[in-house]
Amino acid sequence: MARTDRRAFLKHSLAALAGSAAFDSVFGKIALAATTAPSPRRLEGSGYRALVCIYLYGGNDCFNMVVPRDGYWSTYNATRGSLAIPQGDLLALTPAVPPLGGGQYGLHPALSGIRDLFAAGRAAIVANVGPLVRPVNQALYQQPGTLLPAQLFSHSDQSVLWQTPRADASERYGWGGRLADIFAATNPNQVLSMNVSLDGDNVFQAGVSVSPYFMSAAGVEEIGLIQTGGANCGPSGHWNRRRCQSFNALLNASYSHPFERAYAEKTRNTIAVSAQVAAALALHPENDVVFRPFWDAFGLSWDPGNLAELPPLGAQLLMVARMIKARVDLDMVRQLFFVARGGFDTHDNQMPDHAGLMDELGRAVKGFYDVIGSATFNLADQVTAFTASEFGRTLTNNGDGTDHGWGGHHLVFGGAVNGNRIYGRMPSLAATNNPDDAGWGQIIPTLSVDQYAATLASWYGLSAVDRDVIFPNLQYMTGPLLAIEGPDLGFMQAV
Repeated sequence: MARTDRRAFLKHSLAALAGSAAFDSVFGKIALAATTAPSPRRLEGSGYRALVCIYLYGGNDCFNMVVPRDGYWSTYNATRGSLAIPQGDLLALTPAVPPLGGGQYGLHPALSGIRDLFAAGRAAIVANVGPLVRPVNQALYQQPGTLLPAQLFSHSDQSVLWQTPRADASERYGWGGRLADIFAATNPNQVLSMNVSLDGDNVFQAGVSVSPYFMSAAGVEEIGLIQTGGANCGPSGHWNRRRCQSFNALLNASYSHPFERAYAEKTRNTIAVSAQVAAALALHPENDVVFRPFWDAFGLSWDPGNLAELPPLGAQLLMVARMIKARVDLDMVRQLFFVARGGFDTHDNQMPDHAGLMDELGRAVKGFYDVIGSATFNLADQVTAFTASEFGRTLTNNGDGTDHGWGGHHLVFGGAVNGNRIYGRMPSLAATNNPDDAGWGQIIPTLSVDQYAATLASWYGLSAVDRDVIFPNLQYMTGPLLAIEGPDLGFMQAV
């Protein structure tokens, strides 16, 4: 099918589905999300913009990701013991502005691609971020009655609080989902969700009326055991024809119960939109030479006839790049993507395991921005990626790894980042008499997730009025206990 024919097909089929009432149904998480916005408000700023959340499941040991490389390295070395990265192996950072409190820092030796982005002003470090209900220090943490996030140091609970817009939330709505609730009308395409997940269900993209569209690194997810690839469920002798016809009969039956009708219509539309996304992606296959930088970043040979399999994070970011390339075909002007990598719960065997994860992260991000920033895309200023993880690890060494912490450092990437900077204040790394230690090597955050998220959301186009609605606890993020006060940490350029 010619490009113009495909685009006409997409536009006509999207228009036909846009009026469907099924998108208001309660079955919001069957791959295709409801996209009815609760208000006509639109995002500030013009042109295409995308946010890409890179979630590091398990709790990234950020204290081996960003490490002192000056005289303070000896304190780090004494605290971490066998987990310390040799001083000479660190990749030196020379930020344009000295960090708060001074000091010189380096990156994990596996992050050379990120070091290069940082030096080019296209990456920044945000220091010691974590869920906070109110700013807190060691004395307040130890004082009964202090407002703290629930179930600190718990994977499942802190993962939820990292993705929600407030650390005292009881609802499982994410700040990315709330953005889509308010601004879904920004996209001409009112069928495909603004939010696309490459890693299944997540809290970050869950809204009140909008849910993410789920796909995998391999593309759209279809009901393979039902489809036969032929009209009327294929030829009469096809082994799956009766199953396919029965399934279609169920979808097209007349139901009296509203839940049955909603479920059938939702499923029909999911199948249709999956076909549309697949058609759009077919215009931008992975063997297009524009995507070669992913293979180059991982040191893999480039053979369009037999492309090697990329590591998980690289494969997910490749699919994000393909979806961004298809944005015009799908009539999308704002999108939020979610990708993830597990394995960061490094209680044991930390040194080799964490090194491999850092290598994968660094190479995947380098490949992604080599593609996004290429002349074919020219979107480095319009696509911002950022890391998230439920907590940092403990400073203390349990013998072969680390345990669950609290605050941690994070990375932000893109041409719209005020890069080559470290934002916030690096904590003390002392093993004893450490004023930043909650008690067992868990570092108390000096910046809140709310501030981190609100800074990204404001660049995406969220107004100050709507920002305060989505992030109600920002009003409390003031005072000397925070490294930076207020709703804007300054690491993103103005809208």
